[in-house]
Amino acid sequence: MQRVLLILVLGAFGALSAIAVARHGLVGIFAGQLQNAAGMQVLADLAIALVLVLVWLWRDAKATGRNPVPWVVLTLATGSFGPLIYLLTRR
Repeated sequence: MQRVLLILVLGAFGALSAIAVARHGLVGIFAGQLQNAAGMQVLADLAIALVLVLVWLWRDAKATGRNPVPWVVLTLATGSFGPLIYLLTRR
Protein backbone atom coordinates (compact mmCIF):
# COMPACT_ATOMS: atom_id res chain seq x y z
CA MET A 1 0.00 0.00 0.00
CA GLN A 2 2.80 2.44 0.88
CA ARG A 3 4.57 1.62 -2.38
CA VAL A 4 1.42 2.33 -4.39
CA LEU A 5 0.98 5.65 -2.57
CA LEU A 6 4.61 6.61 -3.27
CA ILE A 7 4.16 5.77 -6.96
CA LEU A 8 0.98 7.86 -7.13
CA VAL A 9 2.62 10.83 -5.41
CA LEU A 10 5.72 10.57 -7.59
CA GLY A 11 3.59 10.34 -10.74
CA ALA A 12 1.36 13.29 -9.81
CA PHE A 13 4.30 15.43 -8.70
CA GLY A 14 6.21 14.49 -11.85
CA ALA A 15 3.28 15.49 -14.04
CA LEU A 16 2.85 18.80 -12.22
CA SER A 17 6.58 19.49 -12.49
CA ALA A 18 6.58 18.67 -16.22
CA ILE A 19 3.67 21.05 -16.82
CA ALA A 20 5.36 23.81 -14.81
CA VAL A 21 8.66 23.42 -16.67
CA ALA A 22 6.89 23.27 -20.04
CA ARG A 23 4.93 26.45 -19.34
CA HIS A 24 7.50 28.52 -17.45
CA GLY A 25 10.90 26.91 -18.01
CA LEU A 26 13.23 25.73 -15.27
CA VAL A 27 14.44 29.24 -14.46
CA GLY A 28 10.89 30.60 -14.63
CA ILE A 29 9.76 28.35 -11.80
CA PHE A 30 12.21 30.02 -9.44
CA ALA A 31 11.92 33.52 -10.90
CA GLY A 32 8.24 33.64 -10.01
CA GLN A 33 9.01 32.71 -6.42
CA LEU A 34 11.60 35.47 -6.05
CA GLN A 35 9.21 38.29 -6.96
CA ASN A 36 7.81 38.83 -3.47
CA ALA A 37 8.25 37.89 0.18
CA ALA A 38 5.50 35.25 0.03
CA GLY A 39 7.28 33.36 -2.75
CA MET A 40 10.62 33.65 -0.97
CA GLN A 41 9.02 32.27 2.19
CA VAL A 42 7.82 29.22 0.24
CA LEU A 43 11.33 28.64 -1.15
CA ALA A 44 12.86 29.04 2.31
CA ASP A 45 10.35 26.58 3.76
CA LEU A 46 11.14 24.09 0.99
CA ALA A 47 14.88 24.47 1.61
CA ILE A 48 14.48 23.90 5.36
CA ALA A 49 12.25 20.87 4.81
CA LEU A 50 14.66 19.33 2.29
CA VAL A 51 17.63 19.83 4.62
CA LEU A 52 15.72 18.00 7.37
CA VAL A 53 14.85 15.22 4.92
CA LEU A 54 18.49 15.01 3.80
CA VAL A 55 19.65 14.57 7.40
CA TRP A 56 17.18 11.71 7.82
CA LEU A 57 18.02 10.26 4.41
CA TRP A 58 21.78 10.32 5.14
CA ARG A 59 21.34 8.52 8.47
CA ASP A 60 18.86 6.01 7.06
CA ALA A 61 21.04 5.21 4.06
CA LYS A 62 24.06 4.63 6.31
CA ALA A 63 22.02 2.46 8.69
CA THR A 64 20.74 0.30 5.84
CA GLY A 65 24.11 -0.05 4.11
CA ARG A 66 23.36 2.27 1.20
CA ASN A 67 25.60 5.02 -0.12
CA PRO A 68 23.86 8.33 0.74
CA VAL A 69 25.88 10.51 -1.65
CA PRO A 70 23.90 9.75 -4.86
CA TRP A 71 20.65 10.43 -3.02
CA VAL A 72 21.93 13.74 -1.67
CA VAL A 73 23.07 14.78 -5.15
CA LEU A 74 19.74 13.71 -6.67
CA THR A 75 17.83 15.66 -4.01
CA LEU A 76 19.94 18.79 -4.49
CA ALA A 77 19.43 18.54 -8.27
CA THR A 78 15.74 17.61 -8.36
CA GLY A 79 14.25 18.55 -4.98
CA SER A 80 11.60 16.19 -3.65
CA PHE A 81 12.14 13.67 -6.43
CA GLY A 82 15.28 12.43 -4.66
CA PRO A 83 13.64 11.45 -1.36
CA LEU A 84 10.56 10.06 -3.12
CA ILE A 85 12.68 7.77 -5.31
CA TYR A 86 14.83 6.86 -2.30
CA LEU A 87 11.72 5.75 -0.39
CA LEU A 88 10.44 3.87 -3.43
CA THR A 89 13.70 1.91 -3.71
CA ARG A 90 14.14 1.38 0.02
CA ARG A 91 14.02 -2.23 1.22
